[in-house]
Amino acid sequence: MVHDLIPLRFPKRFSPLTPYFRYYIPQVLDRAEHIICNSTATAKDITNFYGIPSTKITPILLAYDANHYRRLNLPSQDEQPPYFLYLGRHDPYKNLDRLIAAFAKISDGDCQLWLAGPSDKRYTPKLQAQVQELSLGDRVKFLDYVPYERLPLLLNQALALVFPSLWEGFGLPVLEAMACGTPVITSNLSSLPEVAGSAALLIDPYNVGELAEAMQAVVEDEELRSRLSSLSLKRSGQFSWEKTGKATVEVLQRYL
Repeated sequence: MVHDLIPLRFPKRFSPLTPYFRYYIPQVLDRAEHIICNSTATAKDITNFYGIPSTKITPILLAYDANHYRRLNLPSQDEQPPYFLYLGRHDPYKNLDRLIAAFAKISDGDCQLWLAGPSDKRYTPKLQAQVQELSLGDRVKFLDYVPYERLPLLLNQALALVFPSLWEGFGLPVLEAMACGTPVITSNLSSLPEVAGSAALLIDPYNVGELAEAMQAVVEDEELRSRLSSLSLKRSGQFSWEKTGKATVEVLQRYL
């Protein structure tokens, strides 16, 4: 089972993961009877990085906890400022520097950007310094780690999930947000279009202006938010752990 090859796409100096993925993983995959992965994007990476034929690989998309991530009937939140939400780590490939730069271009001064995910002493201080340099003050909030039980409420109340990652093996936050009926803005790269389909605004994550335009459109256009919300719920309904499990069993039975 291969989730992603991020350590090869975005290697870190002195990280033990880079040589591990470069020298050990290909030996394991070469000896494997068959390989399952999370997406077609990861399947292509396995072939491109390791030269393993596609006939030896089966992509099977993941799913989400439908009892946890769902649309909530919430009272009006007039006292709470509208906010965009990001969920995930602060690694450079998550592209938060461009997200912050794009957010700085939004004309609505009441709108906020909430970054939910564990702080990282290697990267978070740089992002915090960027926020100060752009004079964003209290408009960007670093929430640090958010408990699992709080995530559905956080997603339900957000204007949109913004997930402009430069690469993902799957992208669970996108699917979990869609299951809550939350509009999604995400990258047009790697596995993310496989997850989002036509239910999200897909942007070039390297283009700050394009990301800012998508965020501005969500702020200004209530009809767009409503349409994206409906599309999100419909799209998420196509995923289930039962479907993932059955597809996995079909592969395993061929080799048992």
